[in-house]
Amino acid sequence: MRVEFPEFRLGTVLATSFTGTLSERQGDEVERIPTPGRLADWLALSGLSVDSCTEAQLERARELRESIHAAATAAAIQEPLPPAAVQVINDYSVQGRAAAILTPDGKRRWQLSSTSSVEDALSVIAADAISIISGERDGKLALCASPTCQAAFFDTSQSRTRKWCEMNTCGNRQKKARFMANQRKNRSSAE
Repeated sequence: MRVEFPEFRLGTVLATSFTGTLSERQGDEVERIPTPGRLADWLALSGLSVDSCTEAQLERARELRESIHAAATAAAIQEPLPPAAVQVINDYSVQGRAAAILTPDGKRRWQLSSTSSVEDALSVIAADAISIISGERDGKLALCASPTCQAAFFDTSQSRTRKWCEMNTCGNRQKKARFMANQRKNRSSAE
């Protein structure tokens, strides 16, 4: 029997997409990488294919994910970065052997070492987190307006006023809730 896993929520920013592997942080949490194989799947979809993944590597990945989330959340609300989270991100950033390469179509892609390891992939994710948290990239860190989500995301919209981590999930859910509340209100006032 095949086990069904929740779908991945892939964004365009590697580090914040990685923090999205745990969603609904303020409600009923949804773990999207519950197994080492599922982490390997997410990494492959993100252009960071690895040969294999162990339970210990999955735990290290989750440690990095939570540290990025803590630092990105602090940056989004303009609070001091948690020193422990900064240390974890820095430690992971320096441990890998990945290199940025230029593709024939002019895009940047990451090439992991010949023995593609999870540590190399985590190093790339940590480096991406550093680039967005430090303000090196054009955009703004923000938190999802959904009360059950509160995910950190990197807003690259022209106005930098995006409210939702993903319009297809959190945004639609909130719009539907408002619509249903208005329908109930209209029904009760018509009676």
